[in-house]
Amino acid sequence: MNKERYIGIMSGTSLDGVDVVLCEINDLECRLLSSLEYPISLELKADILNIIEGESSLEQLGQLDNRLGLLFTQAVGALLIRENIDAKSIKAIGLHGQTLWHAPAEEYPFTMQLGDPNILTVKTGIPVVADFRRKDIALGGQGAPFAPAFHEFIFDNINNSVSIVNIGGIANITVLGEKLIGYDTGCGNVLLDMWIAEHQGLSYDEDGAWARTGSVDYGLLDRMMSDDYFEEPYPKSTGREKFNKTWLQGYLSGHTHNPEDVQRTLLELTALSISNEVLRFNRDMVMLCGGGAKNSFLVERIKVLMPNVEVAIAKYADQIEAMTFAWLAYKRIHNEKVNLKDVTGARENAVLGGIYA
Repeated sequence: MNKERYIGIMSGTSLDGVDVVLCEINDLECRLLSSLEYPISLELKADILNIIEGESSLEQLGQLDNRLGLLFTQAVGALLIRENIDAKSIKAIGLHGQTLWHAPAEEYPFTMQLGDPNILTVKTGIPVVADFRRKDIALGGQGAPFAPAFHEFIFDNINNSVSIVNIGGIANITVLGEKLIGYDTGCGNVLLDMWIAEHQGLSYDEDGAWARTGSVDYGLLDRMMSDDYFEEPYPKSTGREKFNKTWLQGYLSGHTHNPEDVQRTLLELTALSISNEVLRFNRDMVMLCGGGAKNSFLVERIKVLMPNVEVAIAKYADQIEAMTFAWLAYKRIHNEKVNLKDVTGARENAVLGGIYA
């Protein structure tokens, strides 16, 4: 069966960079050929966060859409140049875009990802598939997470005693079986990254080194774990519009905390909220992927909280999210429905994404 080349682009909630992958895909396989992490400037990251926090005008929103389109174009260009790839050999680009707000459960549900795909297709000459999430929401679904459908595809050779957890800014779980299950477990790296940026001036806590210097504040942990999100039944999804500085300050207010103890407690919050969900499904093994899988202290804590579950790092752990959108582009180009209704709660599976060419 002939394979086609696709590029996938993912810029996640953590805002730690743009992941770009080149894959060869057919109906049986998605093979990673190369990958690149392209930096997001501190200025652009700050502007994205300012808009998410409500400090913006329509003009700034429109400008950000353009700036992100240019950023994604630069990221693709960097990969094509480094690998000496002819753009004409690429069937399409799968572009997730940068999520600003995700509110699928409101009276008027919506999700917003920016990064103009028109700029990307014009400047690269490659068709772009984008706007994947909104049709699922139109069908009554959460519009997220989408990774479980790809996990089902690439891990079809493993048995149903395995679950997969992606730890990005937000963490999500995939439970393989006769019925595909997947949902966001809660915060992944988003609060950890925010807190260390505020108190240490660093973009992330490498290997949980700063968290290791603190102690768990169990009162704070219990208050945060009592949040309604952790008790909500799936399907469910979340993002920065929920787990943000305002959310954290609500639990810190009225109490005195050392900054390193807060970092340690936030790491425990991520580990505990993930392990609680894994243990619900009585699986023998969990495979971790995403940026959080590189945090050795976080992985250590997940293992401690699940002593009877084998914890492993998935192959291509850093690239799986971007590979997901390369694969989704393949599905759209071939007009194939994506198996997500049991994950998101949509009324039916659908062909997802719009084609820009």
